[in-house]
Amino acid sequence: MAQDSRASRDSRRRRLPVVVVGAGPYGLATAAWLRADETTTRVFGEPMETWRTHMPDGMFLKSVPAASSISAPEDGHRFADFRAERGLPPVGDTYPVPVEEFVAYGHWFQERLVPDVERTAVREVRRADDGFAVTLASGEEVAARAVVVATGLVAYAHRPAGLAPLAAAGLASHTCDHQDLAVFAGRRVAVVGAGQSALESAALLHEAGAQPVVIARTRALLFGDPPPTDRPAARPWPDRLLKPGSALGPGWSLFAVGRGPAAYRRLPRAARAYLLRTVLGPSGAWWLRDRVDGRFPVLCARRLVAAREEGGAVRLALAGPAGRRDVLHTDHVLAATGYQVDVERIPVLDPELRTSVRTWPGGAPVLSAGCESSVPGLYFTGLAAAPAFGPLLRFVHGTTFAAPRVAASVAASAAPGADEGGER
Repeated sequence: MAQDSRASRDSRRRRLPVVVVGAGPYGLATAAWLRADETTTRVFGEPMETWRTHMPDGMFLKSVPAASSISAPEDGHRFADFRAERGLPPVGDTYPVPVEEFVAYGHWFQERLVPDVERTAVREVRRADDGFAVTLASGEEVAARAVVVATGLVAYAHRPAGLAPLAAAGLASHTCDHQDLAVFAGRRVAVVGAGQSALESAALLHEAGAQPVVIARTRALLFGDPPPTDRPAARPWPDRLLKPGSALGPGWSLFAVGRGPAAYRRLPRAARAYLLRTVLGPSGAWWLRDRVDGRFPVLCARRLVAAREEGGAVRLALAGPAGRRDVLHTDHVLAATGYQVDVERIPVLDPELRTSVRTWPGGAPVLSAGCESSVPGLYFTGLAAAPAFGPLLRFVHGTTFAAPRVAASVAASAAPGADEGGER
């Protein structure tokens, strides 16, 4: 009798849907692969919302077109297929992808492979007897045997603590807070950072009539080299041997982290943290250089040490080389300071669930080979999985690795007699 009762519970649990929270590239790719495995799946979120509302108008993707496709379990859904269907010509590595075009591609992908996305927000995910209880903004509660967290990057925005009083006064913000940088026209804006987001935001501010100043810790701004050809395979073989191609760009380090996320996970934590910090460090795309060099002031080798409101504006104290101290007056501070994964900052997970997830120092979740956390049935993908699997998962191309792995892990956990939790 007890065995029959347990078998009945297991059977019921297997029939519960898998819930995907988020409908950006990682959420959509994961849902497409789950459904290819005939897994009942419900997807909640507004398709491509982060890309549409938290990326600035006029932005271009840093990744090349060939690395900008969302993973699908069947052919015909690449970025190139989308362009072909629209009657647009093929493009190669010298074509920067406009964010508006990528958003349109994401919607095209969703309409074909995940047409029944439920455009409602998830309010809370908590543990329940048979898995999880997912509460929607409408108040409806959905029982799920597994949950895939694909909520994007906004919750992880790193906002320097010293800017908090200015942010509360409306004098400081993060780059993800703005879709239209033209609101700063005619105003002085200090952009803190030296990566793609900082440099492209500064260029867009300048082109919108603002007066940007870049504050960078690096001794000099770095930009990628323009590709010698539209097709990586057309590069001379000595160049390809010296710097092998990858989805992240040419070079052995990029080749290694781009081709080996599974092996990356096996590295010591200190090595993974170092690679995550240094591979693809702060730099701008090659096509951005002409829009930055000589267009506006850039203060390199400077560190922001203090910031305060002064007469409705901002006074910044900067530390420079050899003990140098500078003061900069500006109207607004725009932090292009990146993102730091921390499970505690995911608002949809209830407090008990957040504290149950085993994390590395800093808050990133410890994940199995299938992206499952220490809480059986709770998966993380996209940026949240980058500390485990490497920089590839910061980019759309990372869906080619993560989505089929999550789907396979979920399917395996649903098999009768499967062990819960997977490898840690």
